[in-house]
Amino acid sequence: MRALVPIVFRKGGQLNARWSDMVAQSGENLRVDVGHWVSRATFDVIGSAGKSGHCHLNGTGFNYEFNAIKDETNELFCAYKEMFEVAISQGSVLRTIFNIYFPFLSRLFPDKFMRTMERSQKTIHQVASRLIQENNRKIQEAEKNGLPFLGKDVLSLLMKSNVSTDLPPEYRISDEDILHNINTIMFAGSDTSSLGLTWTLLLLAQHPEIQTRLREELLSIAPSSDLTSLTEDEIHSLYDNVANLPFLDNVCRESLRLVSPIHSSLRVATQDDEVPTSYPVHRRDGTIDEGRRSVTVPKGSFVHVAVEGFNLDKGIWGEDAWEFNPDRWDNLPETAAQQPGLYSNTLTFSAGPR
Repeated sequence: MRALVPIVFRKGGQLNARWSDMVAQSGENLRVDVGHWVSRATFDVIGSAGKSGHCHLNGTGFNYEFNAIKDETNELFCAYKEMFEVAISQGSVLRTIFNIYFPFLSRLFPDKFMRTMERSQKTIHQVASRLIQENNRKIQEAEKNGLPFLGKDVLSLLMKSNVSTDLPPEYRISDEDILHNINTIMFAGSDTSSLGLTWTLLLLAQHPEIQTRLREELLSIAPSSDLTSLTEDEIHSLYDNVANLPFLDNVCRESLRLVSPIHSSLRVATQDDEVPTSYPVHRRDGTIDEGRRSVTVPKGSFVHVAVEGFNLDKGIWGEDAWEFNPDRWDNLPETAAQQPGLYSNTLTFSAGPR
């Protein structure tokens, strides 16, 4: 993650410059869709990290320039955005049920949602295939010349390890699987970051007293020179200072708890299981089975993981669970401090084995 710091600073500077230009050109009050613009910036970060000139950024990016902050003409960027916008739109409940339990019907009778997804997937497949072919060509060319392949981005490292002579054939993955990996990282990594940042900015705007405290903390470690003039070492030093700011840490934790970028998730039970509960089971009719402290989950069942429900449970976080209160992290309730989670005792980043 530290390897991403310089490029995040650089893209942040580009976004700031773009917004400043927009304000200057407007000549009056300007309405900015923050979520849209931050999403463009995150696409640029994920795509361009690992480009030539940033080859020290091991394991980040796909060696691909979206140039999304500059404009929105890139075909791959447009495909991802269109697919994401359709995915988060509220569709028919009946159609959603059919898509989950009878996915083949969506193929037989595609609606606007499916047609958009298929069109976007086709574009993504075409561009990603070109990237894979180009990397294959570079790997083969390096082997032919007896030289090591120097690609350091995620895609290059994945493909290089996949053709390693030390890797048993049964552990190799197909180009199709590599395509799926690209899709997952781009789709899951870009808009979750932009949504988290956007909600944080909104919460700060709604709570000016918290915004003022955070601004004062950030200004206390701000460099005297312009950020764009900092060297890479100076950027890393500044990042270390930022990462150790206690109130900023509290604000980030609280924002991600209160408004998780992913409000819920679906899982499928791979075997019959009996899941224990912390209180008696509530039946569908509203009655309570006082003698039962577990729920039967048959194999193949779809399980809805209510991330938002867990993060906002007043029984865990206290009566102010639905309020934006960064100071709660200085003295968490015992019930919250005991909860598992990949980050800050919440389910925002899921939990459990992968």
